Amino acid sequence: MRSTPRLRRTWIAPVLVVAVSASLGACGKGGGAGQAQGAQGGAPGNGAPKQPPVPVAVASAETGSIASYYTATATLAADKEAEILARVSGVVEKLLCEEGDIVAEGAELLLIDNDEYAFRLEQAVADRKDLETRMERTQAMRDQDMVSAEEYETVVNDLAAAKAAEGMARLNLSYTRVTAPFAGRVVTRNVDPGQTVNLGTQLFVVSDFTPLLARVHVPAKEFNKLKPDQPVDLVLDSNGTKLRGRIRLVSPTIDPASGTIKVTVEINEYPAGVRPGDFAQVSIVTERRNNSTLVPKIAVVNDRGEQIVYVSQADTTAERRVVEIGFQDDQNAEVLTGVTVGDRVVVKGQRSLKHGAAIKVLDGENAAQAAGDTAAGAGGS
Repeated sequence: MRSTPRLRRTWIAPVLVVAVSASLGACGKGGGAGQAQGAQGGAPGNGAPKQPPVPVAVASAETGSIASYYTATATLAADKEAEILARVSGVVEKLLCEEGDIVAEGAELLLIDNDEYAFRLEQAVADRKDLETRMERTQAMRDQDMVSAEEYETVVNDLAAAKAAEGMARLNLSYTRVTAPFAGRVVTRNVDPGQTVNLGTQLFVVSDFTPLLARVHVPAKEFNKLKPDQPVDLVLDSNGTKLRGRIRLVSPTIDPASGTIKVTVEINEYPAGVRPGDFAQVSIVTERRNNSTLVPKIAVVNDRGEQIVYVSQADTTAERRVVEIGFQDDQNAEVLTGVTVGDRVVVKGQRSLKHGAAIKVLDGENAAQAAGDTAAGAGGS
């Protein structure tokens, strides 16, 4: 009779343990369900509110042509530039031009006092005429065998020397009138009226600004991709002015020190304010690809080391795609993988997006304003 109560206690205890465990399990499940329901935006006050659609602007991926460029900085230079040096000594009598003047080929720039050179020419002319008279007499006497061959040759040589002296005197006289060697602009004047100049004194610097030249050094591996007359784009560092040039010359040799080839770019048309000495960014096409898939460059975002775009799905949802980018220019980027022609990529508002986010596609000014407001709100959160 005493064993029976012990049996009852033995069976009752497990039943209580099971009941308590079931109760705790039910409480745990209830809490999990409540959390899940709150996370999904279920009952009010149990989770975050549902986010409104992000306003965005989109553009379609298209087929087009795009190129790769070699870019370098170059200094614009005049096509021709010459230092005008004094070729005779004397006093500057008159200046006929000033810095900045445009001069024609052969135009007079300066006069050197020429009285002395004119007298020298007159003397040389007189000497030449005297020897010509002597030559006539000697020739007549030679015909009669009245002079030796030696005397005759002396007169011939003296006459030749007199003619050369006259030519030199005439040339020196011409050097007193300093002229422009080619059409261009006077960029430097180094003398004043009344100044005495010597042989070799620098008088002026004259430059021909049409065309302007830009010389860049391109890696030798790009040599076969460059051709004469190939178009070249330039942008001035000073004010951003865009210029258009062409390749005039490609050097036939490689610089062994740098492994580069000198390329001369010619710019025939440019605004009035552009001058030699300006710095410019020079961009030369080294390869062009046709039938490429292109998207606006601003659609591509760098996200944690990956290049991505967001693609609009039915204009309601944003899909994050990792892309491989090829060539790029100022406007477009070539997409090698990740996007196909016709896909609508987000070009405004993409920095506020995540994969699967709801979007609202807007057009025109509304898209720009909405995208800007959304980005500002994201930056302040």
